[in-house]
Amino acid sequence: MSRPLFLVDALPSGEEFVLDGPEGRHAATVQRIGAGEELLLADGRGGTAEAVVTAVGKGALTLAVTSRGYEPPPDPRLVVVQGIAKGDRGELAVQAMTEVGVDEIVPWAAARSVARWRAERGDKARDRWVTTAREAAKQSRRAWCPTIAGDPDESTRAVSARLGAAAAAFVLHEEASTALATASLPARGEVLLVVGPEGGITPEELAAFENAGAVAVRLGPSVLRTSTAGVAALAVLSARLGRWNT
Repeated sequence: MSRPLFLVDALPSGEEFVLDGPEGRHAATVQRIGAGEELLLADGRGGTAEAVVTAVGKGALTLAVTSRGYEPPPDPRLVVVQGIAKGDRGELAVQAMTEVGVDEIVPWAAARSVARWRAERGDKARDRWVTTAREAAKQSRRAWCPTIAGDPDESTRAVSARLGAAAAAFVLHEEASTALATASLPARGEVLLVVGPEGGITPEELAAFENAGAVAVRLGPSVLRTSTAGVAALAVLSARLGRWNT
Protein backbone atom coordinates (compact mmCIF):
# COMPACT_ATOMS: atom_id res chain seq x y z
CA MET A 1 0.00 0.00 0.00
CA SER A 2 1.37 3.44 -0.92
CA ARG A 3 2.18 5.89 1.80
CA PRO A 4 -0.56 8.45 2.56
CA LEU A 5 0.12 12.08 1.66
CA PHE A 6 -0.84 15.07 3.80
CA LEU A 7 -0.80 18.69 2.67
CA VAL A 8 0.82 21.34 4.87
CA ASP A 9 1.20 25.09 4.46
CA ALA A 10 4.98 24.86 4.84
CA LEU A 11 7.30 21.88 4.88
CA PRO A 12 9.33 21.23 8.05
CA SER A 13 12.74 22.90 8.22
CA GLY A 14 14.06 20.67 11.00
CA GLU A 15 14.27 16.95 11.61
CA GLU A 16 11.13 16.82 13.78
CA PHE A 17 7.67 17.99 12.84
CA VAL A 18 4.24 17.92 14.46
CA LEU A 19 1.37 17.28 12.05
CA ASP A 20 -1.67 18.81 13.74
CA GLY A 21 -4.77 20.75 12.72
CA PRO A 22 -7.26 19.13 10.32
CA GLU A 23 -4.57 17.03 8.65
CA GLY A 24 -3.22 15.79 11.95
CA ARG A 25 -6.69 14.92 13.25
CA HIS A 26 -7.47 13.03 10.06
CA ALA A 27 -4.18 11.12 10.22
CA ALA A 28 -4.41 10.22 13.90
CA THR A 29 -8.15 9.79 14.38
CA VAL A 30 -9.61 8.76 11.02
CA GLN A 31 -6.75 6.88 9.39
CA ARG A 32 -5.36 5.73 12.74
CA ILE A 33 -1.76 5.98 11.61
CA GLY A 34 0.52 4.59 14.29
CA ALA A 35 4.11 4.92 15.45
CA GLY A 36 6.62 3.51 13.02
CA GLU A 37 4.47 4.10 9.93
CA GLU A 38 5.75 6.17 7.02
CA LEU A 39 3.94 9.04 5.31
CA LEU A 40 4.50 11.86 2.87
CA LEU A 41 4.13 15.61 3.32
CA ALA A 42 3.62 18.08 0.49
CA ASP A 43 3.09 21.82 0.31
CA GLY A 44 1.07 21.67 -2.92
CA ARG A 45 3.77 23.70 -4.70
CA GLY A 46 6.18 20.90 -5.57
CA GLY A 47 7.89 20.51 -2.22
CA THR A 48 7.74 17.09 -0.55
CA ALA A 49 9.11 15.36 2.54
CA GLU A 50 9.22 11.75 3.71
CA ALA A 51 8.67 11.10 7.40
CA VAL A 52 8.22 8.38 10.00
CA VAL A 53 5.73 8.65 12.87
CA THR A 54 7.52 8.66 16.22
CA ALA A 55 4.55 9.42 18.49
CA VAL A 56 0.76 9.69 18.31
CA GLY A 57 -1.10 12.32 20.31
CA LYS A 58 -4.69 13.51 20.47
CA GLY A 59 -5.37 14.71 16.96
CA ALA A 60 -1.67 15.03 16.09
CA LEU A 61 1.36 13.04 14.99
CA THR A 62 5.00 13.68 15.84
CA LEU A 63 7.19 12.92 12.85
CA ALA A 64 10.87 12.36 12.15
CA VAL A 65 11.68 13.79 8.73
CA THR A 66 13.86 11.40 6.74
CA SER A 67 14.22 13.19 3.40
CA ARG A 68 13.09 16.18 1.39
CA GLY A 69 12.46 16.65 -2.31
CA TYR A 70 11.11 18.96 -4.96
CA GLU A 71 9.13 18.13 -8.10
CA PRO A 72 9.40 20.86 -10.76
CA PRO A 73 6.14 22.11 -12.27
CA PRO A 74 4.99 20.26 -15.40
CA ASP A 75 5.74 21.86 -18.75
CA PRO A 76 3.67 22.05 -20.89
CA ARG A 77 1.07 23.10 -18.33
CA LEU A 78 -2.45 21.70 -18.74
CA VAL A 79 -5.34 24.12 -18.10
CA VAL A 80 -9.02 23.22 -18.46
CA VAL A 81 -11.76 25.83 -18.82
CA GLN A 82 -14.74 23.98 -17.37
CA GLY A 83 -18.25 25.13 -18.15
CA ILE A 84 -20.18 25.43 -14.90
CA ALA A 85 -22.52 22.46 -14.52
CA LYS A 86 -25.55 21.89 -12.34
CA GLY A 87 -25.56 19.72 -9.24
CA ASP A 88 -22.35 17.96 -8.35
CA ARG A 89 -21.15 17.36 -11.91
CA GLY A 90 -18.69 20.23 -11.70
CA GLU A 91 -17.14 18.85 -8.53
CA LEU A 92 -16.99 15.37 -10.09
CA ALA A 93 -15.11 16.87 -13.02
CA VAL A 94 -12.69 18.72 -10.73
CA GLN A 95 -12.01 15.58 -8.71
CA ALA A 96 -11.30 13.36 -11.71
CA MET A 97 -9.31 15.98 -13.62
CA THR A 98 -7.10 16.53 -10.57
CA GLU A 99 -6.45 12.81 -10.32
CA VAL A 100 -5.30 12.61 -13.96
CA GLY A 101 -3.04 15.66 -13.70
CA VAL A 102 -4.72 18.97 -14.54
CA ASP A 103 -2.64 21.99 -13.46
CA GLU A 104 -5.35 24.66 -13.40
CA ILE A 105 -9.14 24.72 -13.71
CA VAL A 106 -11.02 27.82 -14.82
CA PRO A 107 -14.76 27.96 -14.00
CA TRP A 108 -16.57 29.34 -17.04
CA ALA A 109 -20.03 30.93 -17.07
CA ALA A 110 -21.07 29.57 -20.47
CA ALA A 111 -24.25 30.72 -22.18
CA ARG A 112 -25.84 27.29 -21.67
CA SER A 113 -24.69 26.82 -18.08
CA VAL A 114 -27.82 26.09 -16.05
CA ALA A 115 -26.18 26.91 -12.73
CA ARG A 116 -25.05 30.48 -12.13
CA TRP A 117 -22.40 31.52 -9.63
CA ARG A 118 -23.28 34.94 -8.31
CA ALA A 119 -22.10 36.87 -5.24
CA GLU A 120 -21.78 34.74 -2.10
CA ARG A 121 -23.14 31.65 -3.84
CA GLY A 122 -20.37 31.86 -6.40
CA ASP A 123 -17.68 32.21 -3.75
CA LYS A 124 -18.98 29.15 -1.91
CA ALA A 125 -19.19 27.11 -5.11
CA ARG A 126 -15.62 28.03 -6.02
CA ASP A 127 -14.48 27.13 -2.50
CA ARG A 128 -16.02 23.66 -2.97
CA TRP A 129 -13.98 23.24 -6.14
CA VAL A 130 -10.83 24.26 -4.26
CA THR A 131 -11.55 21.76 -1.48
CA THR A 132 -12.36 19.02 -3.99
CA ALA A 133 -9.10 19.63 -5.87
CA ARG A 134 -7.11 19.59 -2.63
CA GLU A 135 -8.59 16.28 -1.47
CA ALA A 136 -8.13 14.71 -4.90
CA ALA A 137 -4.50 15.84 -4.98
CA LYS A 138 -3.92 14.08 -1.64
CA GLN A 139 -5.67 10.93 -2.84
CA SER A 140 -3.56 10.78 -6.00
CA ARG A 141 -0.30 11.65 -4.14
CA ARG A 142 0.36 14.82 -6.13
CA ALA A 143 3.14 17.20 -5.15
CA TRP A 144 1.33 20.00 -6.96
CA CYS A 145 -2.27 21.00 -6.19
CA PRO A 146 -4.09 22.37 -9.22
CA THR A 147 -5.15 25.97 -8.89
CA ILE A 148 -8.73 27.15 -9.37
CA ALA A 149 -8.98 30.47 -11.20
CA GLY A 150 -9.55 33.41 -8.88
CA ASP A 151 -12.84 34.68 -10.28
CA PRO A 152 -15.95 32.64 -9.38
CA ASP A 153 -16.87 32.41 -13.05
CA GLU A 154 -14.94 33.70 -16.04
CA SER A 155 -16.79 35.32 -18.94
CA THR A 156 -16.45 34.17 -22.52
CA ARG A 157 -14.45 37.32 -23.25
CA ALA A 158 -11.98 36.52 -20.46
CA VAL A 159 -11.66 32.93 -21.65
CA SER A 160 -10.97 34.14 -25.20
CA ALA A 161 -8.13 36.31 -23.89
CA ARG A 162 -6.53 33.32 -22.20
CA LEU A 163 -6.93 31.23 -25.32
CA GLY A 164 -5.09 33.84 -27.34
CA ALA A 165 -2.15 33.83 -24.91
CA ALA A 166 -1.79 30.03 -24.70
CA ALA A 167 0.85 28.01 -26.54
CA ALA A 168 -1.97 25.80 -27.81
CA ALA A 169 -5.72 26.07 -27.30
CA PHE A 170 -8.47 23.55 -28.03
CA VAL A 171 -12.25 23.47 -27.76
CA LEU A 172 -13.97 20.10 -27.39
CA HIS A 173 -16.78 19.97 -29.93
CA GLU A 174 -18.66 16.95 -31.27
CA GLU A 175 -18.77 18.36 -34.82
CA ALA A 176 -15.04 19.08 -35.07
CA SER A 177 -13.11 17.40 -37.88
CA THR A 178 -9.75 17.38 -36.06
CA ALA A 179 -9.06 14.67 -33.48
CA LEU A 180 -7.32 15.69 -30.27
CA ALA A 181 -5.20 12.56 -30.64
CA THR A 182 -3.59 14.01 -33.79
CA ALA A 183 -3.65 17.77 -33.07
CA SER A 184 -0.30 19.57 -32.98
CA LEU A 185 1.06 20.11 -29.44
CA PRO A 186 3.75 22.52 -28.23
CA ALA A 187 6.97 21.44 -26.52
CA ARG A 188 6.37 23.88 -23.67
CA GLY A 189 4.01 26.57 -22.45
CA GLU A 190 0.32 26.45 -21.62
CA VAL A 191 -2.05 23.99 -23.28
CA LEU A 192 -5.59 25.20 -22.71
CA LEU A 193 -8.70 23.08 -23.24
CA VAL A 194 -12.33 24.30 -23.18
CA VAL A 195 -15.09 21.95 -22.00
CA GLY A 196 -18.66 23.11 -22.42
CA PRO A 197 -21.56 22.71 -19.94
CA GLU A 198 -24.40 20.18 -20.24
CA GLY A 199 -26.01 21.99 -23.15
CA GLY A 200 -22.77 22.37 -25.07
CA ILE A 201 -21.06 25.37 -26.58
CA THR A 202 -23.07 27.86 -28.63
CA PRO A 203 -22.05 28.73 -32.20
CA GLU A 204 -21.25 32.26 -31.01
CA GLU A 205 -18.93 30.97 -28.28
CA LEU A 206 -17.21 28.59 -30.67
CA ALA A 207 -16.68 31.40 -33.16
CA ALA A 208 -15.22 33.67 -30.45
CA PHE A 209 -12.82 30.97 -29.32
CA GLU A 210 -11.72 30.12 -32.86
CA ASN A 211 -11.17 33.82 -33.57
CA ALA A 212 -8.91 33.87 -30.50
CA GLY A 213 -6.80 31.09 -32.02
CA ALA A 214 -8.36 27.94 -30.55
CA VAL A 215 -8.84 24.77 -32.60
CA ALA A 216 -12.06 22.76 -32.34
CA VAL A 217 -11.27 19.10 -31.65
CA ARG A 218 -13.15 15.90 -30.93
CA LEU A 219 -12.29 12.92 -28.76
CA GLY A 220 -14.06 10.23 -30.75
CA PRO A 221 -17.44 9.23 -32.16
CA SER A 222 -19.33 9.40 -28.84
CA VAL A 223 -20.45 12.50 -26.94
CA LEU A 224 -19.25 12.61 -23.34
CA ARG A 225 -20.81 14.35 -20.36
CA THR A 226 -19.32 17.62 -19.16
CA SER A 227 -18.08 15.80 -16.05
CA THR A 228 -16.09 13.24 -18.08
CA ALA A 229 -15.04 15.02 -21.28
CA GLY A 230 -12.21 16.96 -19.64
CA VAL A 231 -10.92 13.83 -17.93
CA ALA A 232 -10.78 11.91 -21.18
CA ALA A 233 -9.08 14.79 -22.98
CA LEU A 234 -6.48 15.16 -20.23
CA ALA A 235 -5.70 11.46 -20.49
CA VAL A 236 -5.05 11.86 -24.22
CA LEU A 237 -2.86 14.93 -23.67
CA SER A 238 -0.94 13.38 -20.76
CA ALA A 239 -0.10 10.32 -22.82
CA ARG A 240 0.94 12.34 -25.86
CA LEU A 241 3.08 14.75 -23.81
CA GLY A 242 4.90 11.91 -22.08
CA ARG A 243 3.58 12.66 -18.61
CA TRP A 244 2.69 9.02 -18.07
CA ASN A 245 5.95 7.57 -19.31
CA THR A 246 7.49 7.32 -15.83
